[in-house]
Amino acid sequence: MTDAGAPLMPPDDPESARQGGFDLGDPPEAGKHYRVLARKYRPSSFDDLIGQDAVVRTVSNAFETGRIPQAWILTGVRGVGKTTTARILARALNYELPDNSVKGPTIHMPVPGVHCQAIMESRHMDVLEMDAASHTGVDDVRQINDSVRYAPASARYKVYIIDEVHMLSTAAFNAFLKTLEEPPEHAKFVFATTEIRKVPVTVLSRCQRFDLRRVDADVLMAHLANIAAKENVEVEPEALGIIARAAEGSVRDSLSLFDQAIAHAAGAVRADAVRQMLGLADRTRVIDLFDSLVRGDIAGAFKEFREQYDTGADPIVVLSDLADFVNFVTRVKIVPATADNVAFGETERLRARDFAAKLSMRVLSRMWQMLLKGISEAQAATRPAAAAEMVLVRIAYVADMPTPDEAV
Repeated sequence: MTDAGAPLMPPDDPESARQGGFDLGDPPEAGKHYRVLARKYRPSSFDDLIGQDAVVRTVSNAFETGRIPQAWILTGVRGVGKTTTARILARALNYELPDNSVKGPTIHMPVPGVHCQAIMESRHMDVLEMDAASHTGVDDVRQINDSVRYAPASARYKVYIIDEVHMLSTAAFNAFLKTLEEPPEHAKFVFATTEIRKVPVTVLSRCQRFDLRRVDADVLMAHLANIAAKENVEVEPEALGIIARAAEGSVRDSLSLFDQAIAHAAGAVRADAVRQMLGLADRTRVIDLFDSLVRGDIAGAFKEFREQYDTGADPIVVLSDLADFVNFVTRVKIVPATADNVAFGETERLRARDFAAKLSMRVLSRMWQMLLKGISEAQAATRPAAAAEMVLVRIAYVADMPTPDEAV
């Protein structure tokens, strides 16, 4: 023991010296300079955009014929590439090579140009990005109106990218109108919004509108598989299908979920691990539950539901998955080619074909309506599991009963 006031002498043993104090060693390599997949694989050219063929075709024709408007407005759900497309447009407008071989705007950008890196990283002085969610007032627009008169410092065009433009105030929109209709030749505007209905028609009429669509699940699966190969990650096709369906057409959501799945699995990404991560029930077990319901087997449905609940499945998620499968069977019944979609598992597709052949449209419609009402009941109930069981009882009870028109 040392005296209270005596200084602590460093031990002679270097091994002991390393064990004292707060020296926790070097920072872990795994956390150094990590970029999430959604940023690492962000498209940098029109060739990299997936699922937006109509937009790419229209912009390509406009650039090739020289019919470039003064303003674009891009709309769509989150994560489909609105801001990314705006940056690619800015890059295409200002594409230049060191040898000055490119004399005007072009969509053909085989190698990075003089301004490309700065534009895609949102740090170019002539490509100004503004978040309208935090700059909603007329003073912010007045600054743009004042600066737009000056020629670009180094690029061919001054490009103003305004994200979430629907958040601007009415006065700010009105202050934009004159500049937007008759901007200087060196200025271009690109607006992005998820709420196109909140943008005044006076602004919409001054812009070319592009609607970016949700990306199909099979396209997302191919995109994720390509990224998995680049990242040297082993992943099951069924796991990719689950992620693609959960993303609901959003590329950013799918990449965020895939990032999370890789961390969750800490190795090969398996379908069971992805279901556990997302809190989803096993699709095969959901189909078994569906089978018990259409046969009117209430005891079997109860047993299957309880087993899923005991393994951690959320009752509302189970009912939602049941509703999704009812919708899938209905679509297969109307358009049999739907069952060829690789985003769904092989077992799911085969059994959906069997149910579509056996069940009438009336039965499927009735089941859909009961599940839709039951989901809202379970969400409002103090005991969701008990409410979900009562929904299953109602569905199984009427399974072998005639529909009203059959009874008549």
